[in-house]
Amino acid sequence: RRSQLAEELQDEILPKNILMIGPTGVGKTEIARRLARLVNAPFLKVEATKFTEVGYVGRDVEAIVRDLVDTAVRMVRQEEMEKVQDEADRAARRRLLDLLAPVGRSTGRDQNPFQALFAEQQQQVEDPEKDADEMFEKRKRRREIADKLDAGELDDEMVEIEVQEQSPSMVEVFSGAGVEEMGINFQDLLGNMLPGQKKKRRVTVREARSLLRTEEAQKMIDMDSVKREAIRRAENDGIVFLDELDKVAGPDGQRGGPDVSREGVQRDILPIVEGTTAMTKHGPVKTDHVLFIAAGAFHVTKPSDLIPELQGRFPIRVELSSLSREDLRRILVEPENALTRQYRELLQTDDVQLEFTDEGIDEIAKISEEINERTENIGARRLHTVVEKLLQDLSFRAPEEVAGTIVIDADYVREQLEDIVTDRDLSHYIL
Repeated sequence: RRSQLAEELQDEILPKNILMIGPTGVGKTEIARRLARLVNAPFLKVEATKFTEVGYVGRDVEAIVRDLVDTAVRMVRQEEMEKVQDEADRAARRRLLDLLAPVGRSTGRDQNPFQALFAEQQQQVEDPEKDADEMFEKRKRRREIADKLDAGELDDEMVEIEVQEQSPSMVEVFSGAGVEEMGINFQDLLGNMLPGQKKKRRVTVREARSLLRTEEAQKMIDMDSVKREAIRRAENDGIVFLDELDKVAGPDGQRGGPDVSREGVQRDILPIVEGTTAMTKHGPVKTDHVLFIAAGAFHVTKPSDLIPELQGRFPIRVELSSLSREDLRRILVEPENALTRQYRELLQTDDVQLEFTDEGIDEIAKISEEINERTENIGARRLHTVVEKLLQDLSFRAPEEVAGTIVIDADYVREQLEDIVTDRDLSHYIL
């Protein structure tokens, strides 16, 4: 809604930051991640416990802004590269043909058009008929190679190519160390002292085409405009998920030991959430309209233990309840990446067809809920341990001893897990 308003009004509307309160494994992170995916927003997940106040060893909170912009740059660069994929593919094809079937003395990549024309004219002066025959044969050969290349017949052949080094430059190494605050631009200082390094690699034609396509696409995009768009998107659409905020909230009077910097971390986070301008290697970034979603279990502390200024910056409070048996059941079957589907596809590679009955899924959800109640409640993560234990023997024995269709019903689930579930001491260690 804010993005559809007049520009002068947009600046006045502040983001409605959210504080999610709930036990582990109920989907706090997943909610934030899917929200960012829905609106195609730069998304960053950070843990509040990773940061320390100024003066202590550890990450400074402005790293949040730097990492968010880096994420936005990667996102925008990928989008721009996809726009030029067809053109990049044609350029990569030409480079491959130049390697596999060169037409003249020069491929034209190291000569300008006038030099290439002059070289061709010189050949014709020396022996016009011979050169014409040779050129005809080379072009005929090139067409044959091109047809085979397009048909995929040369995909497994080896070829030597020269590609740009992908290792991080000295600029990126230094910039990531937090020297943005010093206002130093190492690229300006070093200038031409950082030439692009090229490296020869011997790879298959299939891999060479992919590498050359990526390199050509990178040449076609304007990184300055990518950075400008990335900063704009980070400032206006960026979402930061600040996890474990409760770990830096301590009741009044609780000081000393490892808790000495808790309140200091909150006070350092406050300017970022309130709105500030942070220096990054891509330029200054304002955080006034970045959406912050904080989360924590708050089973030892409570939101009121946060400093008042920080509390006021999270006006929307959402309390998430523990997952019920029905919730766990739905998690097993409804998502695109549901655990049941993952295991079905994995064992399919060994010619084992898993069939989960409704009763079997109900039993898995029931056992997961019981274990959560008896031991530590880790929410949906319990499903991973239960399903892994359920299919452990089957996964180990396939495909030598087990093949065909295996039905996972309630009886199968009870048979595999009964001993562990009934033995409370054992379930503490295994499930």
